[in-house]
Order: sequence, then structure tokens, then C-alpha cells
Amino acid sequence: MCAPACATVRQFVHIPASFQYVSIKGKAFIAGVYEHPERHLPNRTLPQIHADVALGALSDAGLSTSDVDAYYSAGDAPGFGVLSMVDYLGLNCHYVNDTETGGSSYLVHAQHAATAIAAGHIDVALITLAGKPRTGGAGPGGSGRVGGAPEAPFESQWGMSVPGGYALAAQRHMYEFGTTSEQLAEIKVAASTHAQHNPHAFLQDVVTVEEVLDSPMISDPLHRLDCCVITDGGGAMVIVSEAVASQLERHCVPILGTGSFVKSSQSGRIDLTHTGAVRSGPLAFNEAEITPGDIDYVSIYDSFTITVLITLEDLGFCERGTGGRFVADGGLQASNGKLPFNTDGGGLCNNHPANRGGMTKVIEAVRQLRNEANAAVQVPDCELALAHGTGGSLATRSASSTMILGRSL
Repeated sequence: MCAPACATVRQFVHIPASFQYVSIKGKAFIAGVYEHPERHLPNRTLPQIHADVALGALSDAGLSTSDVDAYYSAGDAPGFGVLSMVDYLGLNCHYVNDTETGGSSYLVHAQHAATAIAAGHIDVALITLAGKPRTGGAGPGGSGRVGGAPEAPFESQWGMSVPGGYALAAQRHMYEFGTTSEQLAEIKVAASTHAQHNPHAFLQDVVTVEEVLDSPMISDPLHRLDCCVITDGGGAMVIVSEAVASQLERHCVPILGTGSFVKSSQSGRIDLTHTGAVRSGPLAFNEAEITPGDIDYVSIYDSFTITVLITLEDLGFCERGTGGRFVADGGLQASNGKLPFNTDGGGLCNNHPANRGGMTKVIEAVRQLRNEANAAVQVPDCELALAHGTGGSLATRSASSTMILGRSL
């Protein structure tokens, strides 16, 4: 049944020998990051939240709006997107981009900014995210344009929901590999164990596997605690050239490798047990010239627990089908687990602004590399970190973007 799709997926694991590109390794640096501290913002407009995080990230970098020559945003930007926001923020940009790939958008933006910097087109790029799904903004499931998508009459009309799509992926993974609900629950337990140390986290109570399984069923086999939180808020990052980084007092984190890939539904011939990370991961590792075993910390997009489990397999941290065993027994917990992940609590517990988690994944990875994460979850001697974003749905079409960062070159 799934043999054709499984055969197709194997084609994406290895990088073709003929694949040539100009590496951006060490040519762009993350100079500033900022996460909005609030999770409930009834008195802030969407543009105001974008401005809050933009100014926060620029301040963190030691820069100002007058230094920005490139601006990036996605479907969460209001009005005419980059046009409206450049005007609102008072920027003077000659380079803008509003690529929309859902939750992976902000890692794709970082990849594009690093590429433009490497080509000498720009020096300072500002990327922002903002959302108000708790207080009147767009609800879960994407931007306001999804209703006009070509797939809408064939999917949304007949009951395909966001949790339902991820539940399909979870059910298939359980059927093929014996993954259990208890193993998925371990991912939530790890996230909550970290979130207790984050004073800004939306959910700060540590939960047990039993409490996850006892929470209401949302879409079998996913329980409520298998699902991410829905919050207001946002985040931003500033990416600069080496020349700018050398003049800043702030510790600038080098981008060592990036990779992105869009996985389509293939007209229904889709393997639900993998994501585009099977391609984006090898691209990033190849550019960074490292392997998964070299990574000290990971920020993995966690819209649902199943998203994390499958992504870890796809990125090569464990064999396909063994993710359940990999995450068991505290495997993802800082600082003694096999692979500490999402030490801010992630989308499962901390923050999921605009229902897009890619930006906050980069922010926490930068904190770890700067040794600025909460002391209780700081990974000792963290030298290499991976941030990964997922956009779309594992059951239909999705975009994956992977970025590898280092403490230094």
C-alpha cells in the first residue's frame, strides 16, 4: 500500500553528487533575538507586537532600525505584509521577502537572509513574527488565505482538521513501527519539565505520562496534552554579515548550515511516517560539515508530540521507526538526556505565537549557544545546536527547514 511512497522517500535521503551550491557557512551571524514575554495580549495590535519584538531583537544586537537594510515576514504580517510593516517600522530597506511556509517560514527567511548576505546584497536583516490567536487573531491552521487554496474543496470541506491530520500520521507510525501513546507522552513530559523553569511559559506545571494519557482525546491517538498551546506573542531575530558582527559587542552566533524542502501530497500517494526533514536535514548537515552525532542541543518544532518524534527520525538522530524508544526514559530532558530539546518548553508548553513555532526554535537555540538559557536547563559546553521548523500538515503537504548554529566558527 505505502510501498511507492516509501520508495520515493528513499530518493531524498542522500544529496546528489551533482548538487552544487555556494556555501553560506560562517558568512552570516545571528546578532540579536527576542521573544515577547507575554502570552495574552488583548491590548496590543498585531503591528504593535511586530514592533515590540523587532525593537527587542535590534536592541539585543546593539543595532537600531536605521541599520536594517532587509526585512522578512510571513503570513502573520498584516496588510500588505512586508510593505505595510516596513512602512510601520520606519525601515529603509532595499531588500524584502515575505515567503510563506507556515511554521518553517522563519528558518526559510534566515536561510534566504544568509544567502543574500553571502552574495553581498545586504548586511543587516530583520525577521519578525507576531500573532494574536488567543485574543481575536487568526485561529490555528494557517493564514487567512487557506480558504482559497486549490486543495480546500477536496479537504477542508470534508472535515480534515489540523489535529486530525497529525493524528493520521501518529496512527500510521504506530501501525508500522509499534510506537505507543506512552512514548509520545514522554515528549510532553520533557517539555513540561523544562517549562517549569521558564517564568514566561504558558504552561509551567510538570506533567506525567499518565496525566498526558488521561487528558481528553482530541483526535485519536492524540490527547489534549499531545497538542501545542495557543498563545499571543511573537519573536524576532537579526542576522548580520561578518563585517557587522565583528563590530558588535554582542556574541554573534554563526550560521553553519541550512536546508529546506517541501513535501507534497503526491496526489494521495503520501507516506505519513516521514517529513521533508529527510531532505532538509542532510542539506544542512552537509553544508555544516558535521553529523547528527555532533549536535549538543536541538530545537524541534512541536506542534504535536508526533511532529517531534518523526522529525528526530528524519534528521538522523535515531533510526526510522525507533523514535519511540529514543524519546523514552527522559531521553530529551536537559541536561542529562541523550539529546536535550526545547529547553524553553517549546510549543507544547511555552509559546506558539500565530500558531507558528519556527521563530522561537531559533531563539532558544541561540540562548543555549550563548549560555543564556535558564541555568536549570542550560546544556553544558553547548557548541553546536540545531533548530528545525515545520509548516503545513504531516498528513498532506508540508515544508521543513533545518538550520545548524555554532557557538563559534
